[in-house]
Amino acid sequence: MALVQHLDAFTARRCGLKKGKTMQYWNRPLAGICALALASGAIAQPTKRQQVETAFDAGISTKEMLGWMKNMSSAPNHVGSPHNKANAEYMLGLFKSWGWDARIETFSVLYPTPISTTVEMITPETIKLGGQEPLIPGSGATSYAGALVPYLAYQGDGNVTADLVYLNYGAPDDYEALARRGIDVRGKIVITRYGGGVHRGLKPQLAQEHGAVGCIIYSDPAEDGYAVGEMYPKGGARPPHGVQRGSVSAAGYPGDPLTPGVGATAGAKRLTHAEGVPLKIPTLPMSYGDASKLLAKLGGPVVPSGWQGALPFTYHVGGKGDVKVHLAVKSKWAMTDIHDVVAVMKGSVFPDEWVVRGNHRDGWGMAAVDPLSGSVAMMSEMKAIGLLVKQGWRPKRTLVYGSWDAEEAGLIGSTEWAEAHADELKAKALIYINTDATARGFLYAGGSHNLQHLLNGVAADVTDPETGVSVLRRAQAETLVTDYETKGRYRNPPAVTAARKGADMPLIPLGSGSDYSAFLQHLGLPSLDLGFGFEIPFGGTYHSLYDDYQNLTTYNDPGMAYSATLAKIAGRMALRMADAETPPLRFGDLADNIATYLAEVKALADGRRERDTQLGKLLADDSFRLASDPLNPVSPPPAVTVAAPKIDFSALESAIGKLKTSAAAFDSAYLAQGATLLPASRTKLNAMLRDIDQLLLDKRGLPGRPWYRHMIYAPGRFTGYGAKTLPGIREAIEERRFSDATTYVGITAQVIDAYASRLDQARSILESK
Repeated sequence: MALVQHLDAFTARRCGLKKGKTMQYWNRPLAGICALALASGAIAQPTKRQQVETAFDAGISTKEMLGWMKNMSSAPNHVGSPHNKANAEYMLGLFKSWGWDARIETFSVLYPTPISTTVEMITPETIKLGGQEPLIPGSGATSYAGALVPYLAYQGDGNVTADLVYLNYGAPDDYEALARRGIDVRGKIVITRYGGGVHRGLKPQLAQEHGAVGCIIYSDPAEDGYAVGEMYPKGGARPPHGVQRGSVSAAGYPGDPLTPGVGATAGAKRLTHAEGVPLKIPTLPMSYGDASKLLAKLGGPVVPSGWQGALPFTYHVGGKGDVKVHLAVKSKWAMTDIHDVVAVMKGSVFPDEWVVRGNHRDGWGMAAVDPLSGSVAMMSEMKAIGLLVKQGWRPKRTLVYGSWDAEEAGLIGSTEWAEAHADELKAKALIYINTDATARGFLYAGGSHNLQHLLNGVAADVTDPETGVSVLRRAQAETLVTDYETKGRYRNPPAVTAARKGADMPLIPLGSGSDYSAFLQHLGLPSLDLGFGFEIPFGGTYHSLYDDYQNLTTYNDPGMAYSATLAKIAGRMALRMADAETPPLRFGDLADNIATYLAEVKALADGRRERDTQLGKLLADDSFRLASDPLNPVSPPPAVTVAAPKIDFSALESAIGKLKTSAAAFDSAYLAQGATLLPASRTKLNAMLRDIDQLLLDKRGLPGRPWYRHMIYAPGRFTGYGAKTLPGIREAIEERRFSDATTYVGITAQVIDAYASRLDQARSILESK
């Protein structure tokens, strides 16, 4: 059965046209609505939640998504490209035709594009490397006209020739490992591989801080190539000449680097180029096909354990003059207009309460998977909602949908819009729901933990297109099977526990990497990031010109069944939040997760003290010298200058204990009293809850990163995408800033205390009715 036919059959079953559980669950008026939808394409006037959602599902069309995708991915979509702007205007016209009040909002941002890029081996032989990715026979592409050559936005222009050093992932520990082997990167060009939990932007930043004069970042086939799957176009893994482009902005905040904290409008006060772009060394991405030619020639010591990739030779660290590289980048640094398409469906009861939904539109090439697989899902949601409105239904709260520009450059479009509308968002927005690239497979969801129960309820109500079970059930099955096959070493033990119990699957805490960052970590809005994937080699054509329509429809999501499923998940989240009498939050989940984070940072602090003690003993008894291979000596690590102290967590323990008590009491009171609450009391309660998550912000922000104000969730300074929970405390311990750790124990306790007190006030409204 074709995927489109499968989805149509599923809609028929949900409408009660076949016997079974669905016929018993929904009432006869729903069957009439669905019959109209299926027979004539018309949608009647649904009133109940199940009726609305079934009619909404009937408006989701994979055929339309495939048509939009083919058009929107037909030419390069990088920031400033003609096709990216044409896509914005195309979407604007569609949104208006579907009944949305839509507009384009334009911001002017600093954006670099390459004028010239050069990378070549000079010694021991001359080999020109780099340049545009070649066309691949069988890929379906016939031209890459208008595409930018592989580059990294916001690197530092320069022209250098120097020795080459292999630096593994370019993490802080990798520099220590090199230093212990007598290798100094000062005055040299470093080559690092993507991955290792280190965001690409941190790799040149750390290289610059350690005195390197240039940086190359390549995709190693161990994580991104033939070692993980069949290469494109025979499979989904990265081919030898595929290059991962990206942004390496080191500004310390997302968005336009010249306008931190404010929208990049015409009258905005701007930093200088030097202030906003701290990277000064030239940096380029590279394919593993080219990188192999450099790495194969490196001499010096054999790499430390864990540094060997999947190229077919032994890796060495170099740095001994055996390989010299010429690296040069010249960019056009221009103020560039970016275009956010924003569409509004005004609420019928609470027009000044907003449900905000977004997905970015720009990419590094044709951008079929990243991000257009998510964009067309959002578009299908919008058309389906428009059809509902045309038949007489309207959301109680206002829906605000955004197609963001310039995400790939540093979350710019969403950040500038959020900063420009910050006051209004803080006063009106209840939630931000984000999607991005998606593919076939399993639901992944990250976000604010008071949304965890709501999201699980949605996932239980949407069917997985490959298996016919619910999206939630399939996610639970994947968790349990992976735990079994890895012998209990699953990456997320709380998820295993939940799956075994058939309980709510936990949300992943959000770090960075997509457009939720400004809404969550700067403005304090509850946020979600949703998608599907993990059934194909992850990122095989990510940020390359091979991310095209054929790749998407052949490997990532044939028939776009999972884009349709994503639309049903994200759309239900928006509709349920929009139509709920009171925002459906459950606070016990948040309290439980924060308590888990406290246990983690306490263990981190204890482990730091234990390692300091252990290191001191090993240095004192000369163990490192005795254990070192005389033929390949490794010097001992440096001694600790300030031993890790015992940190007093009592204020935070007390605050979290209060939060657990307050959250449990509120959840119980709402379960008992919420349905019968008088209108005046509900108005007071909703006002009390509307901005409660903003209490988790502190206006001082995190140490050295004041833009990031959330005291529970933040991206890591040295991980980028990866989340750091209780970040002010956790990172201070990791980085040996123990005074900051003590300070942020107090600050974090204060925001949690305020949150618990607000819950107590909200509960008093329920109990008084």
